[in-house]
Amino acid sequence: MSTTTQPLLQVDGLVKSFGAVRALSGASLHLMAGEVLAILGDNGAGKSTLVKCIAGSLQPDGGRVLMEGHEVRFRSPRDARDHGVEMVYQDLALFGNLSVAQNFYAGRELTWPSWAGRLGFLRERKMAAETRATLERLGVNIPDISVDVAQMSGGQRQAVAVARAVAFVSKIVILDEPTAALGLREGARVHDLVRMLTEHGVSVILISHNLQEVTELAHRAVVLRRGQVVGEAEPTLENQPLLVSLIVGATPVEAPRRPPPITPPAAAPEAALPPA
Repeated sequence: MSTTTQPLLQVDGLVKSFGAVRALSGASLHLMAGEVLAILGDNGAGKSTLVKCIAGSLQPDGGRVLMEGHEVRFRSPRDARDHGVEMVYQDLALFGNLSVAQNFYAGRELTWPSWAGRLGFLRERKMAAETRATLERLGVNIPDISVDVAQMSGGQRQAVAVARAVAFVSKIVILDEPTAALGLREGARVHDLVRMLTEHGVSVILISHNLQEVTELAHRAVVLRRGQVVGEAEPTLENQPLLVSLIVGATPVEAPRRPPPITPPAAAPEAALPPA
């Protein structure tokens, strides 16, 4: 994680309503370069709404978002991607009737000649080759990338979604419950990808209900309740009761402190034996 004091991302007082329902009520947080920030909260706390506002999928009604100290307004996910922000949605946002390579490059298609832009010819072989190389680099095993995504297992689809974000991210990747439907082996691979990202200076925002996963991966955890950040803590085993109390709205409890080590009393010197 970077030791600079300038946050890579700063969210200041975001407000978002859906009709009469207030999903965000002035949510604020910050993210440092190379940091894994977990966002915790019960269902309906506003977690997904918050990250969708960051990723450009939703437009906040109030507040502001700053990248490296400069205010930005993401009008669409493409706009956020242009600023180095990628998101893996909980529903994966994949096209079931398209292949892995076509999903990788959806909206980013490579064309020839380059000056023709979207009017050029698709470079399907190059997109397939680069997709295969990316999957191999990330250790994602997809035997046939020409198969439609709808024919793949849930774990394979999740791996494709995460790998697509990793392949193009430059600053921030947002993962919304990335291992919720995965087995232990597939979930461990996602964890490896997260660690690899931070080693390369990429920041990760992680939404998860799995406190063990958060403890293993995150440097810091913030808790959202009723659209507001109500607290934060380092996600350690000792701090789990505190985080749970913040999530459910109970009276916060202090993290248990480890007792000081007990120093055994010095052994009494043995009495000298009388001479025989």
